Formats: sequence, structure tokens, C-alpha cells
Amino acid sequence: MTVEHERDERTLIIRMNRPHKRNAIDAEMAAGLDAALNAFEDDPELWVAVLTGTESMFSAGTDLSVGAGEKTVRGGEYGVIRRRMSKPLIAAVEGHALGGGMELVLACDLVVAGRTATFGLPEPRRGVIATCGGLFRTRRALPLNVAKELLLTGDSLSAERAYQLGFVNEVTEPGAAERSARALAQRICRNAPVSVRESLAALESLNSADDAEAWRVTEAAMAATLSSKDTAEGIAAFLERREPRWSGY
Repeated sequence: MTVEHERDERTLIIRMNRPHKRNAIDAEMAAGLDAALNAFEDDPELWVAVLTGTESMFSAGTDLSVGAGEKTVRGGEYGVIRRRMSKPLIAAVEGHALGGGMELVLACDLVVAGRTATFGLPEPRRGVIATCGGLFRTRRALPLNVAKELLLTGDSLSAERAYQLGFVNEVTEPGAAERSARALAQRICRNAPVSVRESLAALESLNSADDAEAWRVTEAAMAATLSSKDTAEGIAAFLERREPRWSGY
């Protein structure tokens, strides 16, 4: 199983467990994430979910060797990215959240990170772009110039800096992110679930009012990028573990 889940009272812990591939998302993992979140949303006894990875890696995003499979009906990409959540989802991040891994974090409502965690969108180093919400959710979650820095350089953001910028809610000692995320979930579960759901729905409605246009712009940028020679070169270079030779076309 590449996705495991367990109940902790009214919290569902969802764990990506494909360490030999740095928790890169293939079709099986996307289906597992989709199934876990469907079960979470459909169970009235579960009020909060925590999404986490392994001790040294949250997720490296799409498995470029095989792809991440088709969009799911309820969740979209990875079974998560376009999901309309009615209950809070907390990301508990240890190690790296890169590319689609960071886009998973951006799709969550709250973020707890170990002190050594990093966040990044290295897509331009592969000749591709952030297609799972990163182009617009990064701008919403971070100051504009920081979003540009991540999207244009491919550099990573440390957990401490992400906390200072308001992207991360809590920084913990390494290895303690899941434990702290569970505690945060328990704090939420002390409150009336209807109040939590309605507050979350109102915030999400206001925050994502322009999502249709944002996805249209993303898809246009993706089409222009995928037709370039640089995309093929970037992916080939990554899989062959060599430096890419960009042509600019």
C-alpha cells in the first residue's frame, strides 16, 4: 500500500508511503489518496484529516517516469488538488515538499512542518511548470515576489522562512510534525463541527472565487510549455540524471 490511513478519535491520518520513490505520486498513490479523502469526507464521525509522508520526505510530486494517472472525479489531480473540502485538511511536513508535493501542501488548509522541512517548485529546472495549482495558490499563500522567486528560480523555502511569511502555521523539531498536527486537529475537534465547516466554506468561497480563470490561465501556460523542445529535454535530463541543454524553444 502506497497510501495508509488510521483513525485517531475524530481525526484521520493519511500517510504517503512510497519512500523508495521519494513519495512521488503515481496512479496507485493518486487513487489511494482519493479513496482516503473520499472516506474522510463521507464519514460524519471524522472531523479533521492530517496528510503526511515519511520521516525524510513529504512528496517529490509527480513520478515523471510513469505519470500520476488521470484526474479523479472528486479530487482532480492526485485525488486532492481540485477537491472541494468540507472539513479541514492539515499538512504535516517532514523533509521535502517539492513540485506536486508542495502543491499538495497548498491544497491543505493548515501546515505544520519540521524544522528541517523545505518547500519548493523546481518545475522550471525540468522544463515544465507548476500545473496543479502552484501558479496561483503560491501567490495567494505567499507574498507576490516570494511566489515569483519560487516559480522562476526553482529554489526552495525553508520551514522557518515559510513560517515567518505565514505559509506554515507551526514549526516543530524534526520528526514531531505529525504529532503536532494531531494536536492541532484535536484543538479543532473541540469546537462545533458545523461552525468549523461553515467557517471553512466561507473562507474557501472567498479565497477561490476566481479559480475557474486561474485554471484556464494555468492550462494555457501548460499547453504552451508542453509544446516546447525544452520540456522534452528537461524530463529526459532528469531521468538520465544529467544537466539539461536548453534551447529556448
